[in-house]
Amino acid sequence: MAPLAGDWSYAEWNATYNAFSFGIAAMGSATIFFWLQLANVSKSYRTALIIAGIVTCITTYRNFGYYNSWVEAFKVVTNDGGDYTVTLTGTPFLYEYRDRGDWMLTLPLLLIELILVMKLPHEETVSLCWKLGVASVLMVALGHFLEIQDDLPVLWIWWFLAMIPFCYVVRTLVVGLNEATSKQPTPAAASLVSAARYVTVVSWLAYPFVGLAWQAMRGGLAGPAVLMYEQIGYSLVDVWAKAFFGVLIWAIASEKSAVEESGRLLPH
Repeated sequence: MAPLAGDWSYAEWNATYNAFSFGIAAMGSATIFFWLQLANVSKSYRTALIIAGIVTCITTYRNFGYYNSWVEAFKVVTNDGGDYTVTLTGTPFLYEYRDRGDWMLTLPLLLIELILVMKLPHEETVSLCWKLGVASVLMVALGHFLEIQDDLPVLWIWWFLAMIPFCYVVRTLVVGLNEATSKQPTPAAASLVSAARYVTVVSWLAYPFVGLAWQAMRGGLAGPAVLMYEQIGYSLVDVWAKAFFGVLIWAIASEKSAVEESGRLLPH
């Protein structure tokens, strides 16, 4: 359970509340959009689009849990329409383990949907899905042990271990997929695939530092402000890494579907 300081201002509480609300709205609407678009792409790309919707659906569910736990952890009152007073109810705000559950599921799926929409040869697709999926799960698992450490030298050991699968995934995205990207059917498709790769890399750059930020919060640095900024940051990164990334997956699927459909309509 997350340690909550007792000196929350209404502005800090409300900003965190709005971050959870924003996450619910963004992820929920993205899920609906992705699944409604299934009929508009070729069968080859529907699995990738289904997975994009599953990712945002999982995060929508997680954000509902955050929202409910946040509301239950505080009592917000006002006297005669004056300033709001925020006090703790004693109910814990539970989120860090739910975070791990979300990441354990969504990080591999995000990588898999990118590989699927690229439509690589079957053996290469299976190999990359397994390698990237296992590496991302391993990173999340090692990150969990990082976050529960109180001993600083041990913390850095776990951070270093978590960086090994992290670096493998980032290297694969930046370097390993260059050739496959160049073989996409149109320049537009290749450009969209490149954009999706680098959107993923940028979002992943946040994860090695999550554990360190969590340690700062556990140490009581900056009080409620650390948790507030952490949750706002997570909400923004989620929208970038999952909803916006999913839109790119949809755009790739739409572009390649249009190319394949036009090819079928050409006279032979």
